[in-house]
Amino acid sequence: MKKLFFIPLLAFLISCQPSKITQSWTAKDVVPKKYQKILVLGVLTDNDNELQVKIEDHLAGDLKDLGYNAVAANKVFPPGTFIKGDTAKAKAAVEEKGFDGVLTVVLLDKKKERFYVPGRITDYTTYNRYGRFDRYYNTITERIYTPGYYGEETKYVWENNFYDLYLKQMIYSARSSSFDITSKSTLAHTYGLLMVNNLVEKDILIKPVKADAE
Repeated sequence: MKKLFFIPLLAFLISCQPSKITQSWTAKDVVPKKYQKILVLGVLTDNDNELQVKIEDHLAGDLKDLGYNAVAANKVFPPGTFIKGDTAKAKAAVEEKGFDGVLTVVLLDKKKERFYVPGRITDYTTYNRYGRFDRYYNTITERIYTPGYYGEETKYVWENNFYDLYLKQMIYSARSSSFDITSKSTLAHTYGLLMVNNLVEKDILIKPVKADAE
């Protein structure tokens, strides 16, 4: 019984990992490159402005830890710089700041999902620990009748694109999903690490020599 309970519990924990990449694409003939200045640009609704700032900051911070000069868009561009449909204004703003790479973070979907946490399950291996019936009965009924409960979490579906501004093309794209089980800060932290590691694994970014030396 103990092993049977452990298996579904493990599956539940794995399925609820904070962030995971569901699919990715890399352009042909791409080789790892040391970009001089990378812009991290979030594209979320005004209602998710707090999350956008956290996502940009964490991703930029994780890139800096890798040795890159990365900048969160909220640190250098005023609100209204990137307006839907005005690509010319956005392009001019980015070029003026001297960026040669842009990592976009687009929130495609956000929805509430329910999950079930099971109550206590009897562990029959403990039966021989109780010498008296009343002790055994009280303890075991407490375990059996402790109910499970339903919780609610927000599922986010993201799209990340990396643009090489020297080549003037997109060279990487990924879809990912994440849950804010604890907080938006935790979500942004785990999501940032996930994306930066994947950019290295997919040969988009090369780890700078300076970072290796440290």
